[in-house]
Amino acid sequence: MLILEVYFLTLPKRVRVVEKKITPPQRILNSKNPEVSVIIPLMNERRTIARVIANARKVHPKTEVIVVANGSRDGSSQLAKQMGAKMITYKKALGHDVGRSIGAKAAKGNVLLFLDGDIVFSTNSLKRLVHAVKNGVDVALNKYTGTLARKNVHSVVLSKYALNNMLSLPHLKGASLTTIPHALSRKALEKIGAENLTVPPKAQTIAANKGLVIKGVHYFEVGKTNPRKRRGPNDPLKDLIIGDHLEAIQHLLDKTDPRGGMTDLDRNRKMVK
Repeated sequence: MLILEVYFLTLPKRVRVVEKKITPPQRILNSKNPEVSVIIPLMNERRTIARVIANARKVHPKTEVIVVANGSRDGSSQLAKQMGAKMITYKKALGHDVGRSIGAKAAKGNVLLFLDGDIVFSTNSLKRLVHAVKNGVDVALNKYTGTLARKNVHSVVLSKYALNNMLSLPHLKGASLTTIPHALSRKALEKIGAENLTVPPKAQTIAANKGLVIKGVHYFEVGKTNPRKRRGPNDPLKDLIIGDHLEAIQHLLDKTDPRGGMTDLDRNRKMVK
């Protein structure tokens, strides 16, 4: 590809044209029989998607990279296609987290690794999630939890901690399927159901109820690097994520009892009736 750079010199009407070669992104080769499927939802992330795809392909020798482009208009989906990713394209936006579900349904691997198109992680760090699943973990989470060490703790962080405590998984703190990157085993996908990945806290609740092995595997810094974090206090995703956690809690209550499976200890409620 050639780009013409035009420099206007001090003398009038004199123009120098310089041809500059641009190296296109290296094309990847997807495995025909993948062991790992990397699912990347994509919407207007041209600045980062090439690096995300390149690093994702190297997590395992047998890897397929699936990009779910929804409503993308900045050329990022064309770039992903040029790089050789398996494309699932929608002209209109699907809504938050829907791309994960669609990509999971198309995945062939025994390990499913979920990324976003706007945050670049090193291949070596992503391999930790893949290795964890191959060694018996069903749901391998990012250890990033958000901080409780402040006067006004973010409501999303509180929601994650609260849900894990209700699931009798306090050791996870705020680790959550809401946060990328994370990975699932094929067994986990079948137990959870790809359709439930559209509501990550609900998917995590189902995984816990099914007795799947859930573990915080590696710390990935997403608080500072996530563009969504920079939308300010009125970020609409905050209410969406809190609502997702409420839906997860309701699912837990529906599947257990009004106390979410928690014991009453020695409390005798009949005495006050």
